[in-house]
Amino acid sequence: MQELEGNSGVTRIEIAREYDKNLGYFMIKRTIDIIGAICGIILLSPVLIVVGIMNKLDSKGPVFFGHKRLGINGEFIKVYKFRTMLPNAEELLKYLTPEQELEFSKSFKFENDPRITRFGQFLRKSSLDELPQLLNILKGNMSIVGPRPIIEIEIEKYGIYGDKLLSVKPGLTGNWQASGRSDTTYEERVKLDMDYIDCRSIWMDLMIIFKTVGVVVRKQGAR
Repeated sequence: MQELEGNSGVTRIEIAREYDKNLGYFMIKRTIDIIGAICGIILLSPVLIVVGIMNKLDSKGPVFFGHKRLGINGEFIKVYKFRTMLPNAEELLKYLTPEQELEFSKSFKFENDPRITRFGQFLRKSSLDELPQLLNILKGNMSIVGPRPIIEIEIEKYGIYGDKLLSVKPGLTGNWQASGRSDTTYEERVKLDMDYIDCRSIWMDLMIIFKTVGVVVRKQGAR
């Protein structure tokens, strides 16, 4: 049985077996993603239509919003959401108070975000704003379960774990979302993401999905 160079003690056969195991996981995960996204879009189509109409009636601007985030291998992807902010949301960031700038630098969120519309508040509390990401899952640049997709500047928060975070597809839900979302610190979020990457499995994915349902129903950590 031939070993790799450097006497690492890891054989090519062992690596092949590990690859086969991971390949099986990825194939099953992708199958679940496709079936889940298609079923979700079909079953939730009445909700998607109603939310789209209500969003348009509530405030000016597009129904959907595509935000540039980091995907697997650090590639930029457009993550779809129902728009929850005012059309000039980016412009409003120029007029933050020093206190607001400090708050935003810690978690890239606000306790009371002045940019969010009235209907947008409801969408965020109910997590309905995330539903268009079913299209991302169908396209293959996101998964049902995985770390939340981050904006480019957030990668600094992950420090030495940045490359590890970008080694997997981001997800609609994940260990962080199932563990309280905004009720956790960013440091706790990093740990939860790394724990998921280290231990991910189909069973873990299913458990996270079930936990997420409970978190959403209780509106735990929704902001």
